[in-house]
Amino acid sequence: MKKTQTIFTLVLLLGLLGISELSAQYGYGNPYGYGSRYGRQRSIVPNTPDAPKEPENLTAEEIVDQQMPSITEALALDPFEEAVVRTTLVKSVQQRIEVQILELEGASLQEAVEKIKNRQDEELKTGLPEDKYQAFQELQENKFKTKKKKKGKKEKKKKSKK
Repeated sequence: MKKTQTIFTLVLLLGLLGISELSAQYGYGNPYGYGSRYGRQRSIVPNTPDAPKEPENLTAEEIVDQQMPSITEALALDPFEEAVVRTTLVKSVQQRIEVQILELEGASLQEAVEKIKNRQDEELKTGLPEDKYQAFQELQENKFKTKKKKKGKKEKKKKSKK
């Protein structure tokens, strides 16, 4: 009987000491329940960056301000001509934005855009000299991209092998 009692006491003592060691293996060993019972867990939801923000809608003035430096440079406008072009473009861009907001369809959309374009052309024709008006029309056809002069490249002579 004494032998069974000693074995029982030793097993109980080893069990109590062993539980603290075993619990340290799970959940970072925090006795207050920090973490999970099964060690470090990975999240099921992947860590992805937030959804990209939609670009803010620009106002008519902001759109024209972005294009004016290239227009002024390409046409060599003086301050008065620059003011004429700027105000005309701001009006027409604002009207185009309003047409987009109205969400017109088909023929009515084309008609509205055509009226805006005609009014813009008339105002620019009266406010600019003929040569600058023509240059503006060409620039508008090229979508306001100025052509930069290409630097001359030296031609390399190819040596033929004999």
